[in-house]
Amino acid sequence: MKKIKGFLVLLAVLFLIACEDNRGETKASADEPVQVSIGVNGVDGAQWPILKEKAAKEGIEIELIEFSDYTLPNNALAQGDVDLNAFQHFSFLAQYVNESGNDLYPIGSTVFAPLGIYSEKIEDISEFKEGDKIAIPDDPSNQARALRLLESAGLITLADDFGLFGDPSKIIDNPLNLEITPMTAQQSPRVLPDVTGSIINNGIAGQAGFDPASDPIYRESAEDESVYPYINLIAARVEDKDNEVYKKIVELYQEPDIEAAIAEDTNHGSSIVKLTDEEIEQLFEDLKQGE
Repeated sequence: MKKIKGFLVLLAVLFLIACEDNRGETKASADEPVQVSIGVNGVDGAQWPILKEKAAKEGIEIELIEFSDYTLPNNALAQGDVDLNAFQHFSFLAQYVNESGNDLYPIGSTVFAPLGIYSEKIEDISEFKEGDKIAIPDDPSNQARALRLLESAGLITLADDFGLFGDPSKIIDNPLNLEITPMTAQQSPRVLPDVTGSIINNGIAGQAGFDPASDPIYRESAEDESVYPYINLIAARVEDKDNEVYKKIVELYQEPDIEAAIAEDTNHGSSIVKLTDEEIEQLFEDLKQGE
């Protein structure tokens, strides 16, 4: 009898040790679904209901938390109000981490959504004339991206030291004396009646009723490696970057059915880009260093 009691005590101890060893690891269970909240800028994307359904089959219950402003989802993630977020590109996250000191990390790549120049007044980039007004996003990473787009369109020339987060002060040649006005990204579609052109984020353009694939008079090319900093991502707190459930969500997001849904939803205006963990780490470190 004493031997049996001793054996049972030993089993109990081993069980407690096993529980202690696994503490902090989040694993999906068919009996008790793991709940994961994801901060997003819009819940109406075609990928989200598909992702939620796929995740549920893996024992993961996804809750989408919608934010109306680009500055909020990263703060919410850093403070633990959400588990992940999916609304930004690599450059935006690197800028946030550098400025805030909050340790967030990209655990997977999602889509590339080209930035475009939209207009209600002209139909071709060559039609810009002296003194025309152009609106661009005012957050540091997208502002720099927009200026790069204007340079690639042949409208301005930027300084060699422009970097990833340059601003209009780095314009060294503006032959048409274009009036370039930074503003909140969400306002960029609304000012179209008052400007000749407005550079609008792909997602915001879609929400405003534009077709990001066909409506821009000029847009970025996904074939250009220089756009890698602008590939979107799923972010986590750095201590959760290897979390198995979170990585599973990335894997599910990158599967063909979601890729097809995004293509259809955006009229092929956005596409999934799959970066390896090594590529993600290198890209993110380079961006944080300003390279």
